[in-house]
Amino acid sequence: MLQVKIKTELKEAMLSKNAIKTMVLRGLLAEFVNNLIAQKKKPQEEISDTDALSVIKKAVKQRKDSIEQFGKGGRADLVNAEKAELEILEQYLPEMLSAPEIEKIARAQKMALGLTDKSKMGILIGAVMKEIKTSGADADGAEIKKIVENLFA
Repeated sequence: MLQVKIKTELKEAMLSKNAIKTMVLRGLLAEFVNNLIAQKKKPQEEISDTDALSVIKKAVKQRKDSIEQFGKGGRADLVNAEKAELEILEQYLPEMLSAPEIEKIARAQKMALGLTDKSKMGILIGAVMKEIKTSGADADGAEIKKIVENLFA
């Protein structure tokens, strides 16, 4: 379970006096509790790995947005702080597939579904995303969309 791993690593970070990692992991655990409460569950329950990953992905997206905004504002100090937090969060995400790996999956799904019409592109994108999720990996949705569009070009 991801939540158990993060709790263990929080204890290690606290013992080693790693302030940034401690802060990031505490924030994640708080978001896990918020997620459980939103699902009308008890705060002390375990969060599923799927829900935990969605919380972590949201936190990663927030850090990336912040880095972009602070960069535009010329705040290098804040950019560096956000990058340090992002590095910690990305350790908990599944492996990201490369473009060639996504394309291989997309081609196989296109053949399996027998799709030739560009209007069915959404069906193929959904099938590719489902295939990637079941493999235990992850991929950027925008990257998948771009690759699928190229297959129909």
